[in-house]
Amino acid sequence: MIILHHCLSARSFRPLWTLEELGAPYELRMLPFPPRVFAKEYLALNPLGTIPLLEDGATRMTESAAICQYLSVRCDPDNRTGMQVRADEPAYGAWLNWLHHGEATLTFPQTIVLRYRYFEPAERKLPQAADDYAKWFISRLRGIDAALAGNDWLCAGRFTAADVSVGYALLLASQIDLVKRFPPNVAAYWERLQQRDGYKRAMVAQHDAAVAQGVSPDSSASLQPS
Repeated sequence: MIILHHCLSARSFRPLWTLEELGAPYELRMLPFPPRVFAKEYLALNPLGTIPLLEDGATRMTESAAICQYLSVRCDPDNRTGMQVRADEPAYGAWLNWLHHGEATLTFPQTIVLRYRYFEPAERKLPQAADDYAKWFISRLRGIDAALAGNDWLCAGRFTAADVSVGYALLLASQIDLVKRFPPNVAAYWERLQQRDGYKRAMVAQHDAAVAQGVSPDSSASLQPS
């Protein structure tokens, strides 16, 4: 059984959403955020104290985009869902690029906004840094906006794990009030993503698991960089 350690609406939402799109069985273990502070026993599993942590037998993974790639192949080797793009498909390179773009290019600047606008004490807040990195994030959406011109999804003419990776960055942006600055194609794309059954199931799964496991179902605490 695949085990996913997760905090509400944090980076671990990427593998949770992927699992729901794949229809794969899994166990969801909820943690208070940040777990390195409020669940110190978790450090025995992941010394960094970050989430996600995926356990699959002897396999341990902590990078959310890499986990999405792993799950797409591991749980669906025949690619019946189309979540992976195979190496012999023309869009393979684009798939890998967008898959990692979601974390490395789009999520990183938002963590600066989160830290210096919301989570540092008043005397350490840096409004200029937060504003600059918010602009950086918005400027990086230009590439996505161009890729979506005439397309519903980022690559291969179908929804893939790359859309999950980028979609999480848009979810994070929606929670720090950046949605109104999305360019038109990205705004429409974000609306499409929220209508997917896999996305809706993941949202319900994290809420219900949090309630059942005694973790607050308020996702706002999970927005701090981990």
